[in-house]
Amino acid sequence: MSAPRPAAVIVLAAGEGTRMKSKTPKVLHELCGRSLVGQMLVVARGLDPEKLIVVIGHAREQVAAHLAQVAPDAHQVVQEQQNGTGHAVRMVLEAVGAIEGTVLVTYGDTPLLRTETLGALLARHAEDANAVTVLTAKVPDPTGYGRIIRDATGAVLEIVEEKDATPEQRAVTEMNSGVYAFDGLLLADAVKRVSTSNAQGEEYLTDVLSILREDGHRVGAHIAVDYAEVEGVNNKVQLAFARRVLNERILHAHMLNGVTVVDPGNTWIDAEVTLEADAVIHPGTQLHGATRIAAGAEIGPGTTLTDTVVGEAAVVRNAVAFDSEIGPHASVGPFAYLRPGTRLGVKGKIGTFVETKNATIGEGSKIPHLSYVGDATIGTGSNIGAACVFVNYDGVTKSHTTVGDHARVGSDNMLIAPIHVGDGAYTAAGSVLVNDVPPGAMAVARSRQRNVEGWVLRRRAGTAAAAAAQRALESGQAQA
Repeated sequence: MSAPRPAAVIVLAAGEGTRMKSKTPKVLHELCGRSLVGQMLVVARGLDPEKLIVVIGHAREQVAAHLAQVAPDAHQVVQEQQNGTGHAVRMVLEAVGAIEGTVLVTYGDTPLLRTETLGALLARHAEDANAVTVLTAKVPDPTGYGRIIRDATGAVLEIVEEKDATPEQRAVTEMNSGVYAFDGLLLADAVKRVSTSNAQGEEYLTDVLSILREDGHRVGAHIAVDYAEVEGVNNKVQLAFARRVLNERILHAHMLNGVTVVDPGNTWIDAEVTLEADAVIHPGTQLHGATRIAAGAEIGPGTTLTDTVVGEAAVVRNAVAFDSEIGPHASVGPFAYLRPGTRLGVKGKIGTFVETKNATIGEGSKIPHLSYVGDATIGTGSNIGAACVFVNYDGVTKSHTTVGDHARVGSDNMLIAPIHVGDGAYTAAGSVLVNDVPPGAMAVARSRQRNVEGWVLRRRAGTAAAAAAQRALESGQAQA
């Protein structure tokens, strides 16, 4: 049976998360390029709910601002006082009114839940015509979770929170995930009758099950296939575990789609990254944000790309790039740093110990080594010699440098922006260029060499250099 479309998905994200021991609200901690709550919203959207509702409370200004960016379509409901899950749902229904149809309640700190698992819960809920269906799991260690209490026939009687459980109930290994599918109208009535007679003095959503059962309605459960899906994130250890599992899922999907991941245990790829078949990802690679890797490209080892596009059959090794474009058949690295605004053309090269920023490098142009190119446009087929600096900043203003097509900039050049080097022009090694270079010209901007004979013997007497110079003079090397 296919999963019916829910009338609403309510994501509870109001908790403080004190066990994270962080100034960052728990639901805003990141894994695989998404926040915890952002990941849950992606999963929830896969169900195509009529309404998507997020309950916020602790640090609500931060959480609300984040939701406005990642989920502007989500309706935000504020829980001023965090008085339990039942209270949170009651706040939603008081804000939006009773919801007719199936209402799914889930959490902003369960990033490993899959849309397929929630869909199976909805399907079971509809097939069994339940008033409420709870998602459960059988776990090796249920410590900290509410226990599913069943009768002799296996029917769900109630959910008991660990702090309120007897020793016999604590021995139960079937745990409550906290995820439910409700009949919306029955939920609206029952949640008003939840009491605070418990160890925490809070309104537990779990009590709704007992209320509905006592009213004569059907209460059911759906057991998740993989218990790891329903485990929440409450501390940094659990966050790291969830990040590892989610990353493994992402890598697995890419490999099944034809991407070669040489060492999955040492490769990290965010959820929004796109890779085409026959891309090769070497160990120590991290791909973040909206990075896109085309077919046949080879990335790594030791490479971090963020919001970067890599063209077909390009090679990027031991490099770091942010918000850049690397053209087809281009080469980057090793040990290159591409800052935002770098655009490398087809068959272009950014080599060893090269840094670029806001630079467009044309087709076939090369910056092989030891150079900085910032705020620049380089045409096609040009070469920038070793140890060149595009001097773009005077302390107040950043200015632009343009190098034309098929130009040759000599080694150890300083190009003082703004400056234009024309098509086909050459510049001599060691030049400091402050004026434009016409097309086809050779620019020489360096002082004449002057040798001060005998300086070392006079000014550095007694040193190894002076002794070496003396021996060379005596042997006639100076004349040679």
